[in-house]
Amino acid sequence: MYRVWNFLSSYSLLLVIGAIIALLWANIDHHSYEAIVEFVIWDHNKWIGHAHYDASGVLEYRTLTLHYLVNDVLMALFFAMAGKEVWEAVILKDGSLRGKKALAPLIATIGGMLGPILIYLVIAAAFGSTTYDALKNGWAVPTATDIAFSYLVGRVIFGAGHPAIRFLLLLAIADDAAGLIILAVAYPQAPLQLGWLLMSFGAAFAVFMIFNELPRRKDRGNQERPHSTAMRKRFGVWPYVVGGLISWFGFQNAGIHPALGLLPIIPAIPHADRAFGIFADAERHLTDLLNTIEHALKMPVEIVLFLFGLCNAGVAFTSMGSATWAVLGGLLIGKPLGIFLMGWIAAVPMKLGLPEGMDMRDLFIVGVIASIGFTVSLFVAVAAFKTGSVEVQDAAKMGALLSFAGAILAIATARILKVRATE
Repeated sequence: MYRVWNFLSSYSLLLVIGAIIALLWANIDHHSYEAIVEFVIWDHNKWIGHAHYDASGVLEYRTLTLHYLVNDVLMALFFAMAGKEVWEAVILKDGSLRGKKALAPLIATIGGMLGPILIYLVIAAAFGSTTYDALKNGWAVPTATDIAFSYLVGRVIFGAGHPAIRFLLLLAIADDAAGLIILAVAYPQAPLQLGWLLMSFGAAFAVFMIFNELPRRKDRGNQERPHSTAMRKRFGVWPYVVGGLISWFGFQNAGIHPALGLLPIIPAIPHADRAFGIFADAERHLTDLLNTIEHALKMPVEIVLFLFGLCNAGVAFTSMGSATWAVLGGLLIGKPLGIFLMGWIAAVPMKLGLPEGMDMRDLFIVGVIASIGFTVSLFVAVAAFKTGSVEVQDAAKMGALLSFAGAILAIATARILKVRATE
């Protein structure tokens, strides 16, 4: 049983299972599906849930539903893990997004963002001005790349040791970093309340100084690190849990999507001076608190992803519409072309080159693999069309779900271009 669970969790298949159940359920009995997903857990409270305002814009009460619990509360754990990978890639001396080695993937990422946006808006405009007005707020939906599934497909096509795998992961991590910024800036939940936001970052800063930085300063020159060790033994993870809860609460009330609410606490947690990279087995042997927390959360986060698929993928097959084709076009056309074009510019005119052992065929295939949006695309679709038409939101979700076609296209492209897996 453990081996089965490990396989499912390693490749986020629980998310797929949740999405499949949701699709079947919603198409068999949509009424019961909606009743469960929108089940009210705690109504008329002041603390957590969908906000209800009076005519003057003052908060009256909140309603906590199962959907809110999964998307806005529990998914904060998923984005915290994604944020941890981005943080490592940027801050560590040997981080994958530092220095010249990261320039080509970063430039390719720009293409992987702009290409989908352009294609999405062009397709939306082709349906007419009325449709364009209804769809234009969803421009960010096709910019996402699902790291887990992209990695899985990349391994199938290239094998574990191919340099294109590292290029793909660098691109996907940078893509996620940009996606987090877009989600916070482009899709606020309410007008920004700066005081609450300052509370979030203030809590993270206080935890960092008291439980991380000050003990380390006292331990300078002492390899035994008695103060840091004593602080961890005495308080463990709890200061960061409390700080994370305050940060999340601040984001909810600041008007920024609360699923991003744990991000400020990530830099506050003690971290080793190295990282082996996303999905690396060797990271299990790192004993710093941040890696310890990440690996403790792996199984709970997989369950959260199952619930996320269950609560968000339940759309009727009849929901396909203009938003579906705009999202799908942005992902399956805009992503590969944008990544290939900007990657070529970085490699040839800018003379940055590609990693040794990787050529232009591999670059194009990486772009096709990156067109699998799924998890984050689903999430952005919900945020983008939260206040709009349910039909448009469902159609956009269908586009995100159908982006799994990117895996089939990538494998077929690899066959046509005669790219073979290496060990």
